[in-house]
Amino acid sequence: MSKYQDIQQACYKANMQLPELNLVLFTFGNVSVADRSKGVFAIKPSGVPYKDLTPEKMVIVDFDGTIISGDLRPSSDTKTHAVLYKEWEKIGAIVHTHSTYATAWAQAQRDIPIFGTTHADHNTVDIPCAPPMSDEMIRGNYEYETGYQIINCFNERKLSYEEVEMILVGNHAPFAWGKNGDKAVYNAAVLEEVARMAYLTEQINAKAPRLQESLINKHWQRKHGKDAYYGQ
Repeated sequence: MSKYQDIQQACYKANMQLPELNLVLFTFGNVSVADRSKGVFAIKPSGVPYKDLTPEKMVIVDFDGTIISGDLRPSSDTKTHAVLYKEWEKIGAIVHTHSTYATAWAQAQRDIPIFGTTHADHNTVDIPCAPPMSDEMIRGNYEYETGYQIINCFNERKLSYEEVEMILVGNHAPFAWGKNGDKAVYNAAVLEEVARMAYLTEQINAKAPRLQESLINKHWQRKHGKDAYYGQ
C-alpha cells in the first residue's frame, strides 16, 4: 500500500468530476491534491484519457516540481501547481481546465464582471484575468512562470487567494483552488457557470450595470460572514 494512497484517491476522485461536470474535453484539464504534512501533491498524468485513469496512476510530486513517485509523466502544468502550492501555503488542491466560457473570457483578456447575486455568493469582486505573459516569460520556464503570472496578478490587485479562489490567465484558461479536491472542483464549476451567465448577460444587454454594492455585500455576508445563515 502506497503511503500516498489517500491523496492519490482524492486526486483521482476530483479529476473524474471534471468530465462529469462538462468542464473538460478529451484531456484538456487536470486536478492536483496536496499533502502538506508530507510536502507533496498528487496530480493527473499528462495526456491520459479520463476513462483510463486509476488512483495508482496519479503522480506524486514535491513543491519544487520534482517527481517523487509514479511511472508516468505528470501533467504538463505541474510546475504551475508547484509554484502555487509553494507560495500560497493554505491551498489544498488546484484545478486547471479549458472550460468553454471561462476560457473565452480569458482569450478576450477580460475580467468577468460581477453582474448578479450568483457571482456575489462566491466573490465580491470581478473574477480577475491576469495579463498575457511577456515574451521573456514565455521564452523562459513557461509553466513555472504561469504560476507567477497568477501570483503577480493577485499581488498587483491586492487580492487574497483565500477569498478569491479562481482566476483567468490571459489568452490561456482558468485556474481554481480550494482547501481540498471537492472545493477546488466546485470553484472551477462555479467559475464556468458565472462566466456563462456573464456572457449571456452581455448578449441580452451590452450595457448591463454592475451589481450594486449593497447586494454584493448582502449575498457574500449571508453565506460567508460571521452571522451567515445560508445552509444548515
